[in-house]
Amino acid sequence: MSNLELKVPPVVLVLIAGALMWTLALAFPGASFLFPAAKVAGIAFGGLGVAVALLGVWAFRSAGTTVDPRVPDQSATLVVRGVYRISRNPMYLGFLLVLMGWGVILGNVPAFALLPAFVFYMNRFQIIPEERYMNEKFGEAFRQYTRKVRRWV
Repeated sequence: MSNLELKVPPVVLVLIAGALMWTLALAFPGASFLFPAAKVAGIAFGGLGVAVALLGVWAFRSAGTTVDPRVPDQSATLVVRGVYRISRNPMYLGFLLVLMGWGVILGNVPAFALLPAFVFYMNRFQIIPEERYMNEKFGEAFRQYTRKVRRWV
């Protein structure tokens, strides 16, 4: 399964997860829940997710390094400022928040089952391989950073 490492662009994974969440909501309409502010809450989660992800992109661009996680060898610098003081993976955290918002809008319990699967996939096939490379390239500086900042939050 290591052939899946760093192969699928994370944005594509978000779209796939979102489509699967929608499919589950359609397949299990009896497991739906509604509350008055569901759309507002979903949009708030999604908006927060977009903001967090964009802050991550901005920090990478400001540091002059690649935002494409499929090519970690093109990383020019270890980014540890801005939103990266809170999360080692703010773009992925932002994507998770967007999916959480989508789940709230869908208002369907089985749709939320995709969220742990998304986190598992991202950890196994995206984050761990990236961290392996960062450890090799940036050594002790990266190890110190991982001791100070958590993967997600």
